[in-house]
Amino acid sequence: MAALDLETEYNNRQRVPEHPQINARWSAASAACRQVANADYDQPYGPKERQRYDLFRAGDAKAPLAVYIHGGYWQRGDRKDYSFVAKELNTAGIDVALPSYSLCPAVSVMDIVGELQVCLAAIWRKTGKYPVVAGHSAGGHLTAAMLATDWSNVAGVPADLVRAGVAISGVFDLVPLIPTSINELVGFDEASARAASPLLWPAPASARTLVAAVGGNESSEFLRQSREIAQAWARAGLKTEYLVVPGTDHFTVVDELTKPASPLFAAVATLARQVNVG
Repeated sequence: MAALDLETEYNNRQRVPEHPQINARWSAASAACRQVANADYDQPYGPKERQRYDLFRAGDAKAPLAVYIHGGYWQRGDRKDYSFVAKELNTAGIDVALPSYSLCPAVSVMDIVGELQVCLAAIWRKTGKYPVVAGHSAGGHLTAAMLATDWSNVAGVPADLVRAGVAISGVFDLVPLIPTSINELVGFDEASARAASPLLWPAPASARTLVAAVGGNESSEFLRQSREIAQAWARAGLKTEYLVVPGTDHFTVVDELTKPASPLFAAVATLARQVNVG
């Protein structure tokens, strides 16, 4: 069997040449959303420029909470360009927090994991709500990392702060990225890639839930990565689902979060309601 071309498998910008138009559409929808939303913008969770989050409110003080983590292979992206994902979730009665985080190569991927842990603790202090964490691509990786975090080691938050996650088109074993162009700014070697791979960590507590979603038109490696983490964590006792979204690629799968009839939207909304109990 021929070796996989890992660059082709993991370079989604190359695989989806219309990605600039998709990103432009998202940015325009996000700008429109930010003009009319009921939101608390630029909430700090640390001293650095990108350690900020926006909280889009559904209008009910008791609304459940979703936290959405953007992608960009840990080296690009900003929460402001993904505000559009909050609109329909807000309409469905769910608050949505969107964080930014520092980017490679200024920081490491494990530094970013630490930033998101600090961010979720800050959001807990502000809201007192258990979040469902959802994220796309690098944000899918970070979602799994938040689900696998031992929150008993984090001061001032419940030991089960993150009870459920929806990882969308995530990468959970990072070793295959080493020989690709993605690694030019990320800077993994074998040891650091393994250390940052949630699939290689101890599985989360069995009471937690993971939905590993992926576009049906994505590469074989992206399908494998989501399938394998769902299987591995199911063997560890978690409730997991491997959700393939037909007819979507690595970018258009995110549009499912704007469609209330989508199984992906339903997964986020349902889990947000389920976890938001004391």
